[in-house]
Amino acid sequence: MPATPRRGAGAVRGRRWSWLLLLALATAGLVAVPILSVGSNVFATGQAGTWAHLASTVLPDYIRTTLWLCAGVGLGVTLLGVGAAWLVTRHQFPGRASFEWALVLPLAMPAYVMAYTYTDLLQYVGPVQTALREAFGWKRADYWFPDVRSTGGAVAMFSLVLYPYVYLMARTAFLERGGATLEVARSLGLTPWQGFLRVSLPMARPAIAGGVALALMETLADFGTVSYFAVQTFTTGIYRAWFSLGDRVAAAQLALVLLAFVVLVLVFERLSRGGRRFAETSLQRSGAARMPLAGGRALLAWCACALPLVGGFLLPGGLLLAMALTEGDAQFGERFLRLAGNSVLLAGLTALLAVALALLIGYAARVHRGGAMRWAHRIAGLGYALPGSVIAVGVLIPVTRLDHALAALWQQLFGTHPGLLITGGIAALVYACIVRYLTAAMQAVDAGLAKITPSMDQAARSLGHTPAQTLRRVHLPLLRGSLLTAALLVFIDVMKELPATLVMRPFNFDTLATQAYTLAADERLAEASTAALAIVVVGLLPMVVICRQIAKGQSVSSS
Repeated sequence: MPATPRRGAGAVRGRRWSWLLLLALATAGLVAVPILSVGSNVFATGQAGTWAHLASTVLPDYIRTTLWLCAGVGLGVTLLGVGAAWLVTRHQFPGRASFEWALVLPLAMPAYVMAYTYTDLLQYVGPVQTALREAFGWKRADYWFPDVRSTGGAVAMFSLVLYPYVYLMARTAFLERGGATLEVARSLGLTPWQGFLRVSLPMARPAIAGGVALALMETLADFGTVSYFAVQTFTTGIYRAWFSLGDRVAAAQLALVLLAFVVLVLVFERLSRGGRRFAETSLQRSGAARMPLAGGRALLAWCACALPLVGGFLLPGGLLLAMALTEGDAQFGERFLRLAGNSVLLAGLTALLAVALALLIGYAARVHRGGAMRWAHRIAGLGYALPGSVIAVGVLIPVTRLDHALAALWQQLFGTHPGLLITGGIAALVYACIVRYLTAAMQAVDAGLAKITPSMDQAARSLGHTPAQTLRRVHLPLLRGSLLTAALLVFIDVMKELPATLVMRPFNFDTLATQAYTLAADERLAEASTAALAIVVVGLLPMVVICRQIAKGQSVSSS
């Protein structure tokens, strides 16, 4: 009897196609719909003269501002993230252990919430400028003060909020690679600063580039900060074209240009890696001994780590808490509970569906290892690279057409008009959020599946279990922690989501994010503090998990 070719551990023998594979491919197709919808409007014609008007007036400003924003944020997150990671991994100074986990806390602070708090602090009638005028007897024309509501202010907000992406990746790279190499460099006479520039930094460059790329994609996706600061970017242009000009084709074309910027960021990240591969040849991964700092150097290191933590979390968090306790939302009560309920409903539905789809795709990729499933897995993970405004436009165009077609069919069959069945509720918004955040769930599920040895699948099959039975009886009990983590990550991301929610929310359906944005846009910053603080508190949940993991890893490495 000829030997049966081996298809890989965990692969299903027999039928090439199955319901599992078909469902996974269909899920990937649904994720691809917004991209195809946006791309189909490249050469479409909308309202007469809209695109020509945009191209001749505001499009150059969008491009110029977006480039400056990306350059400034890229430089800011690199300096803050790499500097903090180098200090806590290679030096010993008072407070280092606390800084190592606390430096990730600014990720819990949405950039638009940061913008509201710093505007209240630094504007002309804010406490800082008021105190300066009272202390020195200045009038308005007697002094200059930087305007926080500017491109530079937006760069500062994004840098303070997004630097943890670079910090986490650089810290891991510094801990895992370069320890033995640094010892060799020191034995050859290199100073610690030369060792950092010539050894550690080049070896960590791929990880740093990945963190910068994540920060830049979040910058391109933001709407609340740039809109509140009146910074002209593509996200504000898409919103204006859709609602002010009423031209969805022009909005889709702007979304396509924004998508091109995302592609450029990904290309930059790939080129920054430079095809380099670094690996430790030693099995010892504890890294080089930390250099003790004392006196002025210890103080400088402490200040360098405290600056991003205070500016990115402690100060805005304290200001929000003070405003919420002293003034707060005048409508706090039944309306606030309804807003919180809407946020929890949207985030909960999205989290449940995203985890289910991530499990479907992840398990299908484990069972079916062909090229079709590999491409489906990649396509399903594209959503996180797309700004929420792009996804909103890409979803609304085909879904609205489908909605009108269904309504016309319903009226033809039953003689009544049912209204908008999909966009009239939150179904389309949930769909957009799933497309945006499915990647986060997939990463957690894939990590959990990778820890399950393929021999368990083979043992289950030898006992006559089908793939569905194996998933239910073997994998699901082992994946409970990973599934909970995936649901938590998606839940928090959707709670903070603003651009897609603003564009796609049905009538009279507001969330905490839209409430905070609306009140802040009306210059009611104190009232916006209650909803903003609630978003930050919920965002602290995954940060607590990350901090515990960092502290646990630190205790293990130091033992």
